[in-house]
Order: sequence, then C-alpha cells, then structure tokens
Amino acid sequence: MMKIPLDVESLSERYGPMVLRRCRFLLKDEDEAMDVCQEVFVRVLERRDRLTNQYPSSLLYVTATNLCLNRIRDRKRHAVPTDDSRLHRIASAGEPGGQSEARLLLAELFGRHPASSRTIAVLHYLDGLTLQQVAAEVGLSVSGVRKRLRILRQTLGEMVP
Repeated sequence: MMKIPLDVESLSERYGPMVLRRCRFLLKDEDEAMDVCQEVFVRVLERRDRLTNQYPSSLLYVTATNLCLNRIRDRKRHAVPTDDSRLHRIASAGEPGGQSEARLLLAELFGRHPASSRTIAVLHYLDGLTLQQVAAEVGLSVSGVRKRLRILRQTLGEMVP
C-alpha cells in the first residue's frame, strides 16, 4: 500500500463538523468541544507523514473520541467534589486567625478518628494521590480508603454545618 500524506486542510473542511459533533456529544461543553476538535486536527497534522489517507473519517472519529475521553478523565481526576468543599475551605483559610481556627478544627476532627485516617486524608487531599495509590501506601483496600474519607467528611459536616 502506497503512503499518501494527508491533506489536513481538506480533512478539516470535510470532516470538521463530524468531529465537532462527536466532541460536543461527549464533552457537553461547547468551549471544550471546540478545543478538543482543534486538537484532533493538530494531532493529525503532527503525524500526517506517518498516516495514510485510507479511512480518514474513522481515524478522526477515533482520535476525537480518545481525546474527549482523556479530557473527561482529567476533569474527574482534578475536580473537587462538592462534599469536600469544607475541607478545601479549611485548607485555604487565609484570613488572620483563620489558620489557627482551621488547625483547631482539624485537630478536633482527627482526634475523633484513628491516626491512619489523618494519613489517608493528607495523602489524598494534600498530596493529590488517587484512591488506589493511597490504598497501596497505607495497606488498605480502595473501599476502605473511600470509607475512611467518607466518615471524615461526615464528621466534619457535623462539626461545621
């Protein structure tokens, strides 16, 4: 089979609407869909010498799908769950005396739970480790880590309405 480099401009004109529809469908966000759509064609442009012009719609569709799924995964990974907003408020207490109040609140919170719960919270919320990484670090199952974090959030919710 002879390799014919892709003409990215003509692909963009012909398949751009299809790629954008796919991105909109998966991302549910117009701006993000436009960004990923553009990224699809940038990726093809960067690799055009290694790609063939056989089945370009499939190539673009799969590329768009993969980039969107990566974006969704990143969104979830970096999102701050609403249940944790109290913890983040405490962690970012910047007003005078706010840090002292936060320390007292955290000391009381962690005083009600095993020391390992504090380690789990620090690894997950401050160090940014995933639940799987925290579980491996502390020797618990992922569900055990999730349960400990849920109990900490519940206790904090009782302490700070």
